[in-house]
Amino acid sequence: MDFSVVLQQFLNGLSIGSVYAIFALGYTLVFSILGIINFAHGAVFTLGAYFTYALCGGAFGFNGLLANLALPKALHLPFFIAIFVGSSLTGLVSIVIERIAFRPLRDRYSDPLLTLVSSLGVAVVIVNTIQYLVGAESYSFPSNIYGNLPTAINFGSVDKPIAIRTVQIVIFAVSILILSILTYGLNFTKLGKAMKAVAEDRVTSSLLGINTDSFILLTFFSSGFLGGLAGTLVGSSVSIAGPYFGIGFGLKGLAVIVLGGLGNVPGAVVGGFVLGIAESFVPADQSAYKDAVAFALLFAVLIFRPQGLLGKTFVQKV
Repeated sequence: MDFSVVLQQFLNGLSIGSVYAIFALGYTLVFSILGIINFAHGAVFTLGAYFTYALCGGAFGFNGLLANLALPKALHLPFFIAIFVGSSLTGLVSIVIERIAFRPLRDRYSDPLLTLVSSLGVAVVIVNTIQYLVGAESYSFPSNIYGNLPTAINFGSVDKPIAIRTVQIVIFAVSILILSILTYGLNFTKLGKAMKAVAEDRVTSSLLGINTDSFILLTFFSSGFLGGLAGTLVGSSVSIAGPYFGIGFGLKGLAVIVLGGLGNVPGAVVGGFVLGIAESFVPADQSAYKDAVAFALLFAVLIFRPQGLLGKTFVQKV
């Protein structure tokens, strides 16, 4: 394979892998605190794209309760402000999900399987609510959301050019910024260290004076923010492919956190990039098998390293 083709595919893989990493971090944060998988995260991913689309001035289609609706021009926001506001709204939605679907079960010390079923129910409700309100059409962000930036940047030789879409650069830059902020916050701030303490042992943390309930809410807000951000980045790159377009990414996010190591933040990042790069090298005429490649890679890792790429082996004492 030609080097320019390899480099092109590698750069494409970094772009989609960075989205996988952001999305999987939302799963990872909740799992590290509560030891549960929030299956509503894929629906939150979808909500983030819709929120930002509306805040950017996008109009909805001819179906649904909100048919032909668009926000007044006075409420239209520049894309980079809209993505922050939209992601913050999904963070608030995640807090509501925690209060409704998780806390009642947690207070009753219910089996973790029940929280899994509860989150699945919430995901179905959110997806169907989206479809009821705005229909099942696809929506595309305006072509000028990035201002006067060029559509793509070309480099390499004349006969073997390498093109990077501007949206790919933006996705990668935003991803690195978010990952850097999250890494710094978790490792070098009192808030992050308290969150890690809650993740380690909620009972002991509570006895030491840490308000564990507040940190659970903060975790769900952060998880929802990251999910909404990932949804918007994907939506701006391709389109919002209807209410169910977050479901596939939800499955990919699960694959990423298992691949990197359950509850491991650096593992989620590494797993996202590995999965994105692996998918990018699937030939275009075989693109229908991208999911098969991703999960085949996951199965291989589980066979040879069940704890994931960066996960720790736990020793059970008897």
